[in-house]
Amino acid sequence: MGLFDFIKKQFIDVLEWSESGDGVLAWRYPMADNEIQNGAVLTVRESQMAVFVNEGQVADVFGPGRHTLTTQTLPLLTNLKHWDKLFASPFKSDVWFFSTRLQTDQRWGTQQPVTIRDKDFGMVRLRAFGNSAYRVADPRLFLKEISGTREVYTAAELDGQLRGFLLQHISDAVAQSGIPFLDLAANQTEFAAQLKAAVAPEFTRIGLSLETVTLQNVSLPEELQKILDQKIGMGMIGQNMGQFMQYQTGQAIPKFAENAGQGGGLAGDAMGLGAGMVMGQTMAQAMQQGLQPPAAAAAPAPVVAMKPDEVMATLEKLADLKAKGILTEDEFSAKKTELLKKLV
Repeated sequence: MGLFDFIKKQFIDVLEWSESGDGVLAWRYPMADNEIQNGAVLTVRESQMAVFVNEGQVADVFGPGRHTLTTQTLPLLTNLKHWDKLFASPFKSDVWFFSTRLQTDQRWGTQQPVTIRDKDFGMVRLRAFGNSAYRVADPRLFLKEISGTREVYTAAELDGQLRGFLLQHISDAVAQSGIPFLDLAANQTEFAAQLKAAVAPEFTRIGLSLETVTLQNVSLPEELQKILDQKIGMGMIGQNMGQFMQYQTGQAIPKFAENAGQGGGLAGDAMGLGAGMVMGQTMAQAMQQGLQPPAAAAAPAPVVAMKPDEVMATLEKLADLKAKGILTEDEFSAKKTELLKKLV
């Protein structure tokens, strides 16, 4: 090495890192062509760790504190470089600092509904949202698996991978918790604990420690939420399917009479009512059987006493008689009640 190169080279006697900005997980000390003085001071602050790397091999790792760099405090590096115990010359090594403080408010959520098995509803697609917190626990492993030779590595670059870990284990967490969907909202802490237990090994595998997982909201897609609302409504009337269908039909018949007075499409409405009754009773029976516990006896399906075309013809005649003034409002209502009894 020439005299000019020797003068140009700088010898580092203090190594430290003052974190600037949030979210930096790993930072490489800018060595350039510089060398570290034997006896230099390494300062590692709380919530930091430092790693020395020699020609691609991880050597010594330092925790928080003030460290004097000698062959005694750098045993692995000394061994890799084949130094003598009295070695006192400047040396070259790559140094990475890692932030081990808690990375908080890492938000996660399902972009698409996740299908799970539920003991009340069978297969259910749900959405879940929450946040998590983690820290770098093993900088040696994190350097090897994630950050590599990057000069700076941030939490934002890792965000997608970590959210993927959480989302892929939601089904496992629900199954292990044994909590039905209807009870998840009231047991969010327990579900979050199960999710954390299922995901933590994935974090450990890349040198991280998953500290907390919280669940802020869990919900069904809109179409399933409507079915749930119907189930709640049926529960409010005692899950009597006959009464439910009678109520639904009773709400619809006054509209038929109104349409008849205006010359509307009564035939089509009546046909829709008859077909809707048959379909509604079939769906109600299937839903009731699916929602009842296995040991409960299924209620007998309501008997349809009149065919849809008979219902249509009768309603059309009644509406026509009422429109011509032959039937009074009371008489029409009485006939309507008789029809309803036959439909149940």
